[in-house]
Amino acid sequence: MSETIAEPATLPHTVTGTPSGPALDTVLSRDRAELRSLLAHHGALLFRGFPVDDIAAFETAVRAFSGEPLSYQERSSPRHSLKGNVYTSTDYPPDEEIFLHNENSYQAVWPRILYFYCDREPDTLGATPLADIRRVYEEIEPAVRDEFARRGWMVVRNYQPRFGVAWPEVFGTDDRGAVERYCADHGMVPEWVGSDHLRTRAVRNAVYRHPDTGQPVWFNHITFFHHTSLDEDVREGLLAMFGEDDLPTNTYYGDGGRIPDDVVEHLRSCYRRLTRRFDWKHRDVLVVDNMAAAHGREPFTGPRKIAVAMGEAYRSDFVRDRD
Repeated sequence: MSETIAEPATLPHTVTGTPSGPALDTVLSRDRAELRSLLAHHGALLFRGFPVDDIAAFETAVRAFSGEPLSYQERSSPRHSLKGNVYTSTDYPPDEEIFLHNENSYQAVWPRILYFYCDREPDTLGATPLADIRRVYEEIEPAVRDEFARRGWMVVRNYQPRFGVAWPEVFGTDDRGAVERYCADHGMVPEWVGSDHLRTRAVRNAVYRHPDTGQPVWFNHITFFHHTSLDEDVREGLLAMFGEDDLPTNTYYGDGGRIPDDVVEHLRSCYRRLTRRFDWKHRDVLVVDNMAAAHGREPFTGPRKIAVAMGEAYRSDFVRDRD
């Protein structure tokens, strides 16, 4: 395998190549077993210096390690396709932070592996920060963990006409019956409000066991979707517009109880204490074990362009029990 540089106390583990060396897809195929072991141990691998010159080469690398990239289902943020199932990273304004989260952890099926490719570096900041969610789990006060283990957590999403991502785009159909069947198959309760307002509720686990190591992981969207994690001006504007019940997203305990603001602040502080970052360089490829590391986005300046792909669908117990 190419030279590796261990970074025991940081994310990610770096694998270095050279422009004249083997292509990244060759390395991923040839050293797959060793790289999978490193990925499970560290949570993320940064491939730097390899001749990944465009989106097509990135897609080839994804296929070499994970097979066919996954499509973006039940989307909660705006993004568009660059090539097939290779997408832009979230199309939010550059001055906004995207808080740490695990991709699609609010769903019944999620990607095990995430891929990021730096097509253009930002001028300043713009990192994709990471946090080891095995360590996040350990950092959270036991009483807080136990409360979520007992009650679960609930995500409530409101799809309002002419605001945010419309429900036909999220579910890939404008057939209400098809949406209701999808919800039933994925542990969601739909509610039609008025003429074209859809509200969904889903109760999920807050803690899972890592499929490879068996370690407990803090795998959820509790903090990310909670309204107190929004920028204060945005939060106040949304509350004035919709009220708390009709916010685009919000989280509760699984029985519908309100999560105290200080509990969510504690969770945010645990993520932030364990956050690690690196500066993007052109042609970097970051591979993230979605059930070992959370990711986010710093604000940035300049022409940042990061491509994203997802691989290896993981089916929760809820879905497997229905198969």
